[in-house]
Amino acid sequence: MEAKAIARHVRVTPRKARRMVDLIRGKKATEAITILKFAPQAAAVPVRKTLESAVANARVLADKENAPFRENELVVKETYVDEGVTLKRFRARAQGRAGRINKRTSHITVVVADKEGAR
Repeated sequence: MEAKAIARHVRVTPRKARRMVDLIRGKKATEAITILKFAPQAAAVPVRKTLESAVANARVLADKENAPFRENELVVKETYVDEGVTLKRFRARAQGRAGRINKRTSHITVVVADKEGAR
């Protein structure tokens, strides 16, 4: 069984989010949630929420299939961060100039699977 969760338009740069995603790839889901809970980086919060959503999606799929759900056996199979849209902002400057500010966003994807599906 495999479950997936995607968080779009997260206001964290992809580079910072990839640091968190690289920490949890291949680990057990419960262990990964604990790691992200205590990570001091701000990008850990949206990654943790996406992982928790993927675990909840796995629970719903197991209920649909009338299969037993064991959260301890879930493994983070795939995680990746793609670049989202760039928000363009302007800050007024002297003499009619405008400074352009680009705020980057991310799309975070987490796929969890049980141990049999992780291979």
